[in-house]
Amino acid sequence: MADTKSYRIAILWRGDREAREAAAPQNNRYHRIFEELMALGIRAEPAVYDEAFADEVREQLLAVDGVLVWVDPLHDGKTRAALDAMLRDIASRGPWVSAHPDVILKMGVKEVLYRTKHLGWGADTHLYRTPAEFHAALPPRLQSAGPSRRRPKAPIPRPPSPARASCMAPMRRRSRHCGPRWKASGLRR
Repeated sequence: MADTKSYRIAILWRGDREAREAAAPQNNRYHRIFEELMALGIRAEPAVYDEAFADEVREQLLAVDGVLVWVDPLHDGKTRAALDAMLRDIASRGPWVSAHPDVILKMGVKEVLYRTKHLGWGADTHLYRTPAEFHAALPPRLQSAGPSRRRPKAPIPRPPSPARASCMAPMRRRSRHCGPRWKASGLRR
């Protein structure tokens, strides 16, 4: 006999009480994940989290087979400290948790950029493990090297000169200043 168990997955994100009460698979930014899971026969349900109603969310998560977590480490001054403790407890009781808080800590999230900066895709990356280390090390680094840019500065687009602007007009309105650059330079074809 084939296994006909239908799995239940909770998709967890941060929100307030109103967001929790209004949450449905189709009215949030994760609606495509809900659709894909449902297409596989997996029952997916929203699980909006906040510390104010953490016990309610905890009971919900204990009743599912797995949890997909989409909560930023920092959001409006709140951290994942309480959530991570709750997720560890839930995972120890059976439901699968992705990504498990211990896995995230082991990966180091952004620390991987620092550890792999020598591999070709890296950049001049610095790691500050504590706020005190950051406050002590950053100002001297900025004074010695100056601020760094994350991406190359794009050229600032300039409006065309009036003569060149007429060249951009439709064919019937082009001025005598238009044409290949070799004509203006006196070069021949």
